[in-house]
Amino acid sequence: MTGFPHDLFAELAQGALPFALIARDAATVELLTGDVIDVDLLADIPLIDVSGTPREVLALVPFRQVRERGFACHDDGAPLRCLVVTGRTVISRDDALAELPSTPVALQGAGFDIDDEAYADIVRRVIADEIGRGEGANFVIRRDFTAAVDADRVTAALTWFRALLEHERGAYWTFAVVTPGHVAVGASPEAHVSARDGVVTMNPISGTFRHPAGGATVETLTEFLRSTKETEELFMVVDEELKMMSAVCSDGGRITGPHLKEMSRLTHTEYVLRGRSRLDPREILRETMFAPTVTGSPMQNACTVITRHETSPRGYYSGVAALFTPRTDAILEGESTHDLDAPILIRTAYLAGGRLRVPVGATLVRHSDPYGEVGETHGKAAGVLGAIGAIPRDRPAPVVLPVLAAGDATIDEDAPAAEVRPLGSDPGIASLLSSRNSRLAAFWLNPQAAPEGGGPFAGRSAIVVDAEDRFTTMLAHQLRHLGLDVEIVPWDRVSNEQIDAAELVVSGPGPGDPRDPSAPRMRRMRDVVARRRSQGRPLVAVCLSHQILADGLGIDLVPLDQPHQGLQKTVEVFGEAASIGFYNTFTARVPAGTTRVGADAEIEVAADPVSGDVFALRGPGFASIQGHLESILSRDGMLTLERLVAAALSPVTA
Repeated sequence: MTGFPHDLFAELAQGALPFALIARDAATVELLTGDVIDVDLLADIPLIDVSGTPREVLALVPFRQVRERGFACHDDGAPLRCLVVTGRTVISRDDALAELPSTPVALQGAGFDIDDEAYADIVRRVIADEIGRGEGANFVIRRDFTAAVDADRVTAALTWFRALLEHERGAYWTFAVVTPGHVAVGASPEAHVSARDGVVTMNPISGTFRHPAGGATVETLTEFLRSTKETEELFMVVDEELKMMSAVCSDGGRITGPHLKEMSRLTHTEYVLRGRSRLDPREILRETMFAPTVTGSPMQNACTVITRHETSPRGYYSGVAALFTPRTDAILEGESTHDLDAPILIRTAYLAGGRLRVPVGATLVRHSDPYGEVGETHGKAAGVLGAIGAIPRDRPAPVVLPVLAAGDATIDEDAPAAEVRPLGSDPGIASLLSSRNSRLAAFWLNPQAAPEGGGPFAGRSAIVVDAEDRFTTMLAHQLRHLGLDVEIVPWDRVSNEQIDAAELVVSGPGPGDPRDPSAPRMRRMRDVVARRRSQGRPLVAVCLSHQILADGLGIDLVPLDQPHQGLQKTVEVFGEAASIGFYNTFTARVPAGTTRVGADAEIEVAADPVSGDVFALRGPGFASIQGHLESILSRDGMLTLERLVAAALSPVTA
């Protein structure tokens, strides 16, 4: 470690060098300098030089890179910017604070680009038109706080970084990245994905507790942790990130937590997911674009919904800052040459052309209150602006950020500051957090050792047809755990020959209205289900495909009065109670008391005895389920999945 090099600091202050300052621990700051290269694709990030030597690269990945996966976005042309590191210096935090400027940077003309009423109206539309029509479980819609800045951009970046370094706590990365024409300064609480020595880690964070006047207390935090909305919101994003983990990790991923992420002005709840992978870190990054905590789920449809309801491009908001560091250990054949550390680009201020932009978003779920979500965006913006010293710390600025959420109080600047102590260590808080896991599937909480004998269906095979919900990656992982050799095929790429040849077809879940005859995806999924049924070949249908199967059997499809997005229910599935997670807006429905349908009453129906909502179907060569047995909310998911697969295969094994 060295002191801050004065000559280099002078160069930074003059804007002579592209650079990044990164604080990843409480004691040190990393100063990276180098050359800037913009590339088109993640695979183009230049990790190896012309001589074949691995090199360190810091990449700013904009949201528009979701196009690589075929997802929709407002394309603003934001570059995938790479700082190819040629110089690295590690500085003590104290030395950095001594050298960095501290004079506040004034803002002019500050305010949100979308006013509060307009944003509240967007929230209402998303709940009614998107969640209410089955387009997904949750969506993150952003608005931008903007202001004019007269100060030199490098001085502003260094000043804001110093303020974050001095006053913010609990961040995963505190950083300033200054490249030609662009500045990004932030304190991201969330490590989206990392890969170290073959171990991939993701860190879903959700639920935002804005500290009240005087600071957070056990009592106020307890009220937040008991919120149904906040709890279900976290479970939903864990499910979404487990989809990604199952796509990149051979062991599917295991969750630990929950924990508190305590920051200076906000507290979040989080889980940690870990699994093993030998993929190139650029491919890991591609398969995990981007965090559901800042987009929604299912991911592909969330991007479409964002495009419908956000009127401007996101830039780097909800993308990642990805640091690729050459590995120094012995590399096994097929392993990556680099480790990856990639926090989400949130809680970040951007400066370009003299304009400050602080994007913030709220996670909209079926329980959302429009004005509560407005208040959440105010709280997040105030958290960033207060942290960088752009507004008075520890309180909202009443003129600039008029918080509408009920219960907000004016804070006395002269009042003594509350003692900062980790609330996660309180026994009551710790107990309340750990109690959440009693609702979750042990399969994802416990080590996933290979089953003895290879599983009950060892030697059998299946294809899973993906209808644009990557729950199929988790489902495939569970099927492999049951012994099946599994291939996932997208709905628009699966051929009739594949459908006919498969030993077992698992027709998967997806967003949208199953009754819509104009949607190509719905038409193809109907073809898949009908083709297998007509052949009497083994079929398991999940969620959307269960509804399609029911419709083909003459059972009515109706919208639910309230969407079941992230809802855990205990239901009877052919004589056995099962705790299952549901993500559905539509349901198949039979007259109350119906237990069998079909010309010869050969099809069994598991339905709610009062509403007639159909939970499962079972007949010759097929079985179906409305819920998501692969979800962390499905405590009895593995056992129920095994029963359904056995039922579908029974004509073959009899």
